Amino acid sequence: MNENIVIGIEGLVGSGKTSICKELLNVIPNSIVVHGGNIYRAVTYGLMKLDGELQNDINKLKQKSKNMDIKKVMDLLKIEIKIENRETVVYIDGKKISEEELQSEKASMAVSVVANSADNKNLYCFGGDIIKRFKEKYNVILSGRALMEIYPDLNYHFLITASLEERIKRKNSQYNGKIDIERLKEHILKRDELQEKSGFYKEYDKTIKVDVTDCKDIKTSTNRVFKYINDINVYA
Repeated sequence: MNENIVIGIEGLVGSGKTSICKELLNVIPNSIVVHGGNIYRAVTYGLMKLDGELQNDINKLKQKSKNMDIKKVMDLLKIEIKIENRETVVYIDGKKISEEELQSEKASMAVSVVANSADNKNLYCFGGDIIKRFKEKYNVILSGRALMEIYPDLNYHFLITASLEERIKRKNSQYNGKIDIERLKEHILKRDELQEKSGFYKEYDKTIKVDVTDCKDIKTSTNRVFKYINDINVYA
């Protein structure tokens, strides 16, 4: 019996990482997407709901999250990760949190701050255990940051890149043109800075860097990634 594989996909802000993961579901049988980044988003969302001041004060959020044990906060907020329609979804105290809430502009900036300040050790252990459990049944497409630290036995580790101009264009489309372009550029550059300070965007011996700047749609980007995946069992 062939063993299932784990594909880790990281990417620059706005490069299309999440969309590529979702599209891979259509070409890799018996697969699920684990959205690792949504754990951070759920914790950040929960913290901001508990303390309204954190919604408008990034510096206070940074202080609040400094050396914070993310796994303990998950337990406090009763955050659960479940599989629905082949993707992980987030529940807080029994209530499903929508993707729109998790992916808002405010939450996106705040989550970069939390990831940069918090103590992630226990979260990484927790994430590794989740992946091992899912891998027993599925081919796992893992989306997020620091994936090699969370699960060093990745079969593939991709880093998706694109030019700043292209990433601004894609984020503008995601937000339906509701955010000023200059503000959006500043937002992306700031998040890039925070991600790099957190030690993300690292390249390892097994990292496959894929530039999707010239890809006209998500299927083209996905095909560019998929051509590197040669395990026979993903075609079974």
